[in-house]
Amino acid sequence: MMGEKKLGEPILQVKNLHVSFHTLEGTVNAVRGVTFTLKRGETLALVGESGSGKSVSMKAINRVLPGNAFFDSGEIIYEGKNLLTLSEQDIEKIRGRKIAMIFQDPMTSLNPTMNVGRQIAESILIHEKISEEEAIQQAIELMGLVGIRNPQESWKNYPHQFSGGMRQRVMITLSLACKPDILIADEPTTALDVTIQSQILDLIDDLKKKLNMSVIFITHDLGVVAHVADKVAVMYAGRIVEIGTAEEIFYNPQHPYTWGLICSMPSLDTKDESLYSIPGAPPNLLHAPKGDAFAPRNAYAMPIDFEQQPPFFRVANSPTHYAATWLLAPEAPSVTPPQESTPDGWRAVRRSTARMRETISIMPKGLAR
Repeated sequence: MMGEKKLGEPILQVKNLHVSFHTLEGTVNAVRGVTFTLKRGETLALVGESGSGKSVSMKAINRVLPGNAFFDSGEIIYEGKNLLTLSEQDIEKIRGRKIAMIFQDPMTSLNPTMNVGRQIAESILIHEKISEEEAIQQAIELMGLVGIRNPQESWKNYPHQFSGGMRQRVMITLSLACKPDILIADEPTTALDVTIQSQILDLIDDLKKKLNMSVIFITHDLGVVAHVADKVAVMYAGRIVEIGTAEEIFYNPQHPYTWGLICSMPSLDTKDESLYSIPGAPPNLLHAPKGDAFAPRNAYAMPIDFEQQPPFFRVANSPTHYAATWLLAPEAPSVTPPQESTPDGWRAVRRSTARMRETISIMPKGLAR
């Protein structure tokens, strides 16, 4: 699709992004200094609890934030342009065409009064100068590409006539209508059962390879991340607290918050004891926390965690793995991570998700819709 554009080269750079919201109670600092680079053909997963700033960070890229949001500072560089300084007319040429999004709930994103084929065609017509008949034909071809059965007839159906999994495939078709460079998937499998989740994840990964896309997954489910991500960024209280390759994050996690997320993942090896949960609750970002925002919930917190925000420390022997924790400072005491967050603990989770996917792969096709 893009002969002169090579896989592995940077396609998107987010630099020190700060996003806040005006509210009746005051200013909420929702995103506080997010920085990352996305490469062409790469899948980046943003993980963290609800309210950690994942969705706000991604909506900022396409500038689809609500009216009470504003950018304090930062840059979002795509094709040499800072998206935050573009006019609305210029950003509309990128939004949907170059950078597309899949949202959590298809039923609230699709128009219930218009058949799905015309909704897809409408998206194509906004960005391409072709006839309506040509746009409908492209929509039918795309519906077939994402695995919607009998697209020559089903394009005439309305959203309520599709199952949840098929509606999500329609949403993916909408996002692919203009063959974007970057696909942002905001919790695309949240409302689906596990068998359909697996199919949607495999579909997105397959389309990424076919279309040379880059993908950003927003999720709180580490089981999803383990099978689709090349790189993982862990977010907490509006900041990225750890970033690295998927193997580095899962097999050598360094931030106590990452340990907590991995420990809270169930596996088939889990006994009857209760599942671990991270104590406490995320901070109220109306009042930016002093020091490390995770310190009040961190069993390994040191006095400095309550006073100073830790910088990023590079994990030894890795050019790609960084974590913002004082535990990596040269003078920090040595600590032992929880057993569940060690490679052996994570392998148990991986075995569980692998077994689930094997079960799904041998299911009769009629059961997975």
